[in-house]
Amino acid sequence: MFLALQALCQFPSNKDSLNKQVNDSIRIKNPGLFLDPVEITAIRANDKSPFTKVNLGVAQIAKLNNGQDLPYILDQTPSVVVNSDAGNGIGYTGISIRGTDASRINMTLNGIPYNDAESQSIYFVDLPDFASSTNSIQIQRGVGTSSNGAGAFGASMNFSTNAFLPNPYVEFNNSFGSFNSWKNTLKAGTGLIDGHFTVDMRLSRISSDGFIDRATSDLKSAYFSAAYISKKTSLRFNIIMGSEKTYQAWNGVPAAKLYGDSAVLEQEYLDNSGYPGALYNSPGDSANLFNSKRRTYNYFTYSNQTDNYIQNHYQLFFNQEISSSLHANLAAFLTRGYGYYEEYIYQGFYSDYGITGPVYGNDTITSTNLIRQRWLSNYFYGGIYSLQYQKKNTDLVLGGGWTEYDGQHYGNIIWAQEGGIQPDYEYYNNPAKKTDFNVYMKWQEQLGKWFTSFVDLQYRHVYYRINGFDNTDSDTIINNYNFFNPKAGLSYNRGPLQAYFSFARATHEPNHDDFQTGLNQQPVPETVNDFELGLNKKTVVYNWGITAYYMLYKNQLVLTGKINDVGEYTRTNTPQSWRLGVELQGGIKPVSWFQASGNLTLSQNKISDYTAYVDDYDNGGQVSTTYKKTDIALSPNIIAAATISFYPVSALEISLPAKFVGSEYLDNSESEQKKISDYYLQQVRIIYTPKIRTTGEVNFIFYLNNVFNKKYEATGYTYGYYSGGALVNENFLFPQAGTNFIFSVNIKI
Repeated sequence: MFLALQALCQFPSNKDSLNKQVNDSIRIKNPGLFLDPVEITAIRANDKSPFTKVNLGVAQIAKLNNGQDLPYILDQTPSVVVNSDAGNGIGYTGISIRGTDASRINMTLNGIPYNDAESQSIYFVDLPDFASSTNSIQIQRGVGTSSNGAGAFGASMNFSTNAFLPNPYVEFNNSFGSFNSWKNTLKAGTGLIDGHFTVDMRLSRISSDGFIDRATSDLKSAYFSAAYISKKTSLRFNIIMGSEKTYQAWNGVPAAKLYGDSAVLEQEYLDNSGYPGALYNSPGDSANLFNSKRRTYNYFTYSNQTDNYIQNHYQLFFNQEISSSLHANLAAFLTRGYGYYEEYIYQGFYSDYGITGPVYGNDTITSTNLIRQRWLSNYFYGGIYSLQYQKKNTDLVLGGGWTEYDGQHYGNIIWAQEGGIQPDYEYYNNPAKKTDFNVYMKWQEQLGKWFTSFVDLQYRHVYYRINGFDNTDSDTIINNYNFFNPKAGLSYNRGPLQAYFSFARATHEPNHDDFQTGLNQQPVPETVNDFELGLNKKTVVYNWGITAYYMLYKNQLVLTGKINDVGEYTRTNTPQSWRLGVELQGGIKPVSWFQASGNLTLSQNKISDYTAYVDDYDNGGQVSTTYKKTDIALSPNIIAAATISFYPVSALEISLPAKFVGSEYLDNSESEQKKISDYYLQQVRIIYTPKIRTTGEVNFIFYLNNVFNKKYEATGYTYGYYSGGALVNENFLFPQAGTNFIFSVNIKI
């Protein structure tokens, strides 16, 4: 899948907000132009808002933009854990914040919803080189303020590309690294033309062989933005285009393979042979499983086992100053996505595809090796708006949006070994339609000299219609949800000191797969009540902050292993769960040649009552076990990051970023047999910007990742069953690359 945008790389800068950085300089040069991105300020938290947040400006983004996906740029921010299917941060990547996965993180591009409308997840692979178009990022941890799109159930991320660049420029950015990884980016902009017009463009290409066997990536993207700006009006049109072709590495590595337990691996292979959909059945599987390297093993061997997707975004923004205190914004968008993933199926049953197998004499063939393509073709479109009033002590925002998703899911069999299937036979076609409407009102009021109050009320309506599911002819499912999400808080701001307390509620509808529970086991929406208490201090020399949070969940959807009435493993509502933690962060720059910063998250993430279900191959059916107050899956209790930087001369920066992630469990049973070990990673980053006798700039950046060659796994999943009277736990893990490098050369004119 795919997408892309553009970046202004200016070294060095210590400002956190690109909008402020750019707009401050523009106001001096062009005081008569209307430059504020109203669509961004409507959903972002400002300095006095009582919410937990972090801002990244253009300089910070540029230092980290080496071709890896966006999660790796955000890895040093508090409570963040990242992972990569291919093991080196290119291709399919993931992120969690406070233990919350991407399907519960709200993401917007210039205020426009980005999360996939059905899975609600975030596919960063659809955003190749997105960082090269991003001017600023705000991450709000917890529920945060009201945004557009999917509910922010653990965090929200807003990316802005709509900065005004007054001067002409050309940039050529190139990176090369381990695993034959390449990034080439060409950017250009006209600057201000005739006092009113700007045009910015970018072309990008990223490719990599990946750390995991055959986990290749071929990513391309383009960006075009044209704007008209006058004293009280701005009009901007963006086109963001991208494509991706990645070889699948979705299954991970069996723990027995990873740890060299050959006897266990042999037994698991025998136990699973012939089992429909077994992970150990593929062409040449036995030789691949036993002879490949432990940490780079990829289950898939079919030459075209690839994911192929194109995603194009069209965005139109209109900003208007109605008066000195009143501003309005309207935006319309269309996101067009289409593509497929192709896969080889070993001994697929004809009955699964609604076909009677061919008959040879008295024998009816029931299964065959086949190749299938599973397609998506969708349109996601709509609009957002905001009306912002600011005068003296009062800030008011009335905003919202409407989106429509029209998606087609269909699958074709393009080859079958035993025949009996017509060429390009379509074995399912299930359209889906989803409408999302929300309106919010935000009121921030200065109370006296030091206190600020904040109230935020949001109403959200979701209509979702699904006409059957893959491989089934189930009835149409229609759901209508009405959500009310209140938020309120109080902040104290006195000089460099800020303290705040806030409460925020979010609701989250089930995703597409959750509804496959069948008509008799339909899930209900999730709810979280988020309490945040923070204290921060910022000075020229140092800064520090502490945030305590309590996130109480009701009806959180979790995997239990239970098989529903249509034979699928899907998520089930659990009555109560919570996340309780404290986030510490700070930084210091006592002298010009030294700087240090870091953050630490200590948390408890629990489910009060959890019932797990395990298949019983001996007797049929499933065996259930109930657990009390266990850890939530994939939620480490300790997350830390730190960076020490040295500036021995003005042209040289040497930084030592480090990351620690505590141990975590693969499911909610808190079993020591289903656990990922903690890991510590050390990186070296060197930036050299020699002085040149032109108006341009050249810089060289060298990254050495995982300096100590730590062998670690970033995420995984587990599957258990009873066989031969014993419980068998099969863990599948995603190993990450050992020591590797990336070298970048950036030229700016």
